[in-house]
Amino acid sequence: MRPYLHEVKYYETDKMGVTHHSNYIRFMEEARLDWMDQLGYGFERMEAEGIVSPVVAVSCNYKKPTTFKDVIEISVGVKQLSEVKLIIAYEMRLGGKLVCTGETVHCFFDGGRPAVIAQRFPAFHAALLATME
Repeated sequence: MRPYLHEVKYYETDKMGVTHHSNYIRFMEEARLDWMDQLGYGFERMEAEGIVSPVVAVSCNYKKPTTFKDVIEISVGVKQLSEVKLIIAYEMRLGGKLVCTGETVHCFFDGGRPAVIAQRFPAFHAALLATME
């Protein structure tokens, strides 16, 4: 899968000229949406098939600052997949150097009820598994 590229906007920086820490979580979401589109399961398709997958936890580890106009390369991958939980890992790099790592934890719902992804959405589950091989 190709990495997602995000160019830091001026409004995403703070008074010190570095990317504000809260924006990295937004960058992770942008990258996740792009990654899911690449998998063939963008939000339009997921919602049409009744899949709801909220973020239940997020973590972000900052390694090196970025600044206005920097182009951050964000790689996304499945770290862990169980019957009811998905952990997605993120690596953000600038010029090959690691600037941030993160994770999001997701669960799955169908019609407001918890769903076992392999049973209820087997094609989506298979697509996720294929990224782990």
